[in-house]
Amino acid sequence: MPVTFCKFNKMKYIFFLLVLISGISSAQETSKFFDASDSFFKKYVSNARVKYAEIKENPNHLYELLSLAKRVKVTTDNPETYKAFWINAYNIAVINGIVKKYPVKSPMDIEGFFNEKTHSLGQKSVTLDDIEKKLLFGNYPEEERFHFVLVCAAKGCPPIIAKAYRPETLENQLEEQTFKAMNALDFIKVQKEKVLFSELMKWYQQDFISEDTNLIDYANKYRKTKIHGNLKIDFYNYNWELNEL
Repeated sequence: MPVTFCKFNKMKYIFFLLVLISGISSAQETSKFFDASDSFFKKYVSNARVKYAEIKENPNHLYELLSLAKRVKVTTDNPETYKAFWINAYNIAVINGIVKKYPVKSPMDIEGFFNEKTHSLGQKSVTLDDIEKKLLFGNYPEEERFHFVLVCAAKGCPPIIAKAYRPETLENQLEEQTFKAMNALDFIKVQKEKVLFSELMKWYQQDFISEDTNLIDYANKYRKTKIHGNLKIDFYNYNWELNEL
């Protein structure tokens, strides 16, 4: 057998091993990230509120998690892992953004909080708007349930949960959080002649309706007590006060 052919096969084999090892390493990093995120949220989130002061006092747990999140690489080839990573990454970046400037009364008090401040996550430099609009909705434009799991540090947001979003449980978690929002008294207020939706449903109304349906129709897919279709639709002001415990 020619020497050059042997060398070629050997190089091909080494390349294959390197790719395999890289893939295993990447999967391990991603798994570590989900575990670390779960531990972090369980420790610092309670009753849909975040313990910002406690994190500020001892930020090592947050820094370790951010270091992991920086190294992880996900692609749309594995949609559930991709979505779960960026949902967690968004919520962690929000918390980090608040902790950096804490004490603050609202994320709106931090200039450029959503569209200018960058975060090193998933081997990218991204803003919160980049994660939401480009990486998540940009790839999955019909997944309106993202709106109920991306938490912007305000009391008007859907509630942040005390655990990580994981690929294997993501579908159930998306459904559960959408169900909670559509049945929450501080998200939809049914009155005698009209129904008031969170202003979030106004900003992103086109994500929830179609030519034949409106916001009431969308809400009723998840509501335990259905809303009468003849009620007038209106909105109440978003509460931007910090979701602090």
